Amino acid sequence: MAALKYAGLEDTDSEEELPPGWEERTTKDGWVYYANHLEEKTQWEHPKSGKRKRVAGDLPYGWEQETDENGQVYFVDHINKRTTYLDPRLAFTVEDNPVKSTTRQRYDGNSTAMEILQGRDLSERVVIITGANSGLGFETAKSLALHGAYVILACRNMSRANEAVQRILEEWHKAKVEAMTLDLASLHSVQHFAEAFKSKNVPLHMLICNAAVFAAPWSLTEDDLEATFQVNHLGHFYLVQLLEDILRRSSPARVVMVSSESHRFSEIKNSSGKLDFSLLSPSKKEFWAMVAYNRSKLCNILFSNELNRHLAPHGVTSNAVHPGNMIYSSIHRNWWVYTLLFTLARPFTKSMQQRIEDRAICHWDCDFPYL
Repeated sequence: MAALKYAGLEDTDSEEELPPGWEERTTKDGWVYYANHLEEKTQWEHPKSGKRKRVAGDLPYGWEQETDENGQVYFVDHINKRTTYLDPRLAFTVEDNPVKSTTRQRYDGNSTAMEILQGRDLSERVVIITGANSGLGFETAKSLALHGAYVILACRNMSRANEAVQRILEEWHKAKVEAMTLDLASLHSVQHFAEAFKSKNVPLHMLICNAAVFAAPWSLTEDDLEATFQVNHLGHFYLVQLLEDILRRSSPARVVMVSSESHRFSEIKNSSGKLDFSLLSPSKKEFWAMVAYNRSKLCNILFSNELNRHLAPHGVTSNAVHPGNMIYSSIHRNWWVYTLLFTLARPFTKSMQQRIEDRAICHWDCDFPYL
């Protein structure tokens, strides 16, 4: 290896970091080689570690490998309509070690859902996402759809839902996405949605309960329940019950409850330690929007834990996930004070694609829960 080194080699700290003037490339059959632009030569061994590597797995969904007129491999990203000589699988490399191979995964705080889902073919999966016309729900729907899943956007506002569907189709015209009406503030609407979905006679591999209202003023739904509690929790609770039989038949399947760390700042028990339902649907005089939100998120987690205990023996797991603090989405639209706070925090928080990284990591074939 000493003969391969040159003056610039010692400037790098990491064993995996390439020295200046070097480039990582792949052959058509997936072997990694290294080009030294300063000396105009190539070699199989990493210029610093001396290791030989190959890429792991298939190309990401929507990518295709081609060869130019000089015989060099390049890659076409049909989804984003771009070409590159950089193999997108270089984030996943395996050492050429016949005794023991190790896979290197480069996940960190800046990883996005699209990067985590790289190489997965979800073409046989069916997903329902509530509140998927904007924010985290939309980014989740787009990421799964662009990897082949049949995604149903379950939304109250069909105009916005159809616009969201078109935005996904503009990125990939073959995406299987559909909008269906679901108003969680109406138990009748929840029932109608479940019946409409069942009439499609398709399985259900993932139900993502994402829709929520935040800092909403006090109001009663048509079912005479406080709106925040019904939209954030009870509507989803009823939806899961109605679709439980399909989830069981689709095993392995998963339910994801999008909760929040703010559940820690809530209490739904009375002085005797028993569940107090009056706290979940308070009168207008006793109502405080933030407390109502926190309590609904606590209910999400309690329900998710019990649902997992109940359905895990049948191949259906349930997980609760905290998407991140102060994320800039449309959830804070009900009060200008929260909008101001979220706007000020925006430069210091992750993007929505980075926020849904956890959902992508915790896919249906992983072995660990969210929380």
